Amino acid sequence: MSAPRVRTVLDASDIDRVLTRISHEIVERAKGASDLVLLGIQTRGVPLASRVGAKIEQIEGHPVPVGALDITMYRDDLRLRPARGLGATTVPVDVDGRVVVLVDDVLFSGRTVRAALDALGDLGRPRVVRLAVLIDRGHRDLPIRADYVGKNLPTSSQELVRVRLQEIDGEDSVTLISGGGSSGPDAPDPAGPTTGGGDAA
Repeated sequence: MSAPRVRTVLDASDIDRVLTRISHEIVERAKGASDLVLLGIQTRGVPLASRVGAKIEQIEGHPVPVGALDITMYRDDLRLRPARGLGATTVPVDVDGRVVVLVDDVLFSGRTVRAALDALGDLGRPRVVRLAVLIDRGHRDLPIRADYVGKNLPTSSQELVRVRLQEIDGEDSVTLISGGGSSGPDAPDPAGPTTGGGDAA
């Protein structure tokens, strides 16, 4: 079996640059940050949301509420895959009437975002909900799109997108893994920690 081919898509400086751009786009579209709430989708969406929140604070001069959203119990594939440990859901302010931006690492099928919308609906009624992702790799199963995208990355359904973040993995990078079969540590568990891409299912 041939070894997998690994291609770096974004390095640390690239990730910082696209998050800066996304932060400016969020502020521009929201006409400021007074009503903004950022919610990172567990797991890697959480540090991404924190980074975007810090950048928006630099732009606007005041902090933006940043929280975390665990969607495990809202997934539509709980019967089809092993149960994952529950993460924390922390929402620092009432979301009613606010502009909520969901933040995730990889947008794939759209099912994680659908679950996040269901989870958010149990927390309140935002005025607007928008989606920011580091990578959009296509292959949607549901009519969902991101409002803010770090990089559109054409992929085949057999390829893996691995997102690594300093806060969790000790480094910042996005790599595309092709070939080499599906066994070993890079086996396709697209919502798992080795591949990133919590929206893969």
